[in-house]
Amino acid sequence: MHSAEEEVIRAKVTVTFMRMEHKPTEPAPEFPPGVSVHTLPSCSVAHYRRLYNTVGAPYLWWLRRLMPDSELAALLSRGSVSIHVVSIDGEEAGFYELDTGYWPAVNLSYFGLMPHAIGKHLGFAFLRHAVDAAFAMGARVLTVNTCTADHPRALPAYLRAGFRVVRQVREDWDVPVRLGLVVPEHLRG
Repeated sequence: MHSAEEEVIRAKVTVTFMRMEHKPTEPAPEFPPGVSVHTLPSCSVAHYRRLYNTVGAPYLWWLRRLMPDSELAALLSRGSVSIHVVSIDGEEAGFYELDTGYWPAVNLSYFGLMPHAIGKHLGFAFLRHAVDAAFAMGARVLTVNTCTADHPRALPAYLRAGFRVVRQVREDWDVPVRLGLVVPEHLRG
């Protein structure tokens, strides 16, 4: 990942692991006009990095930035991983990633909106789309984790969608400075 001599910024985060055993019974909210979601039949490394980096930069998403292209390409080519993109009037606005590699459990590996899409009243509907897609596959359990580096509305949205907290873990992250990510003051350790 990174060498012991590499300059890093320490981030102290609390990771919350969550799960859902049943599809929500209430209907999913409708998307605002002009919003659509599509599954990418295949996703190139460059396209994935653009989605991941754009959505994740404000929230300290760094692990996949360190993943070599060959490893990321192998992950994206697995039949167990699917990438779903939300668009507003044809412009990409966010994505989620489902991993069925632990079937019948499905992991919502990544979920988020691009900065220009936040505040447009589509986040919860997009989250429910992810939840409903996982259960439509036949999942018995849906897992996700969030952390104190994520958007402050992430944890409440997951709870509202029907996830329950399984455990919380404190982690120290050594984020390589070369990635150019900003570690928020409240996470610095």
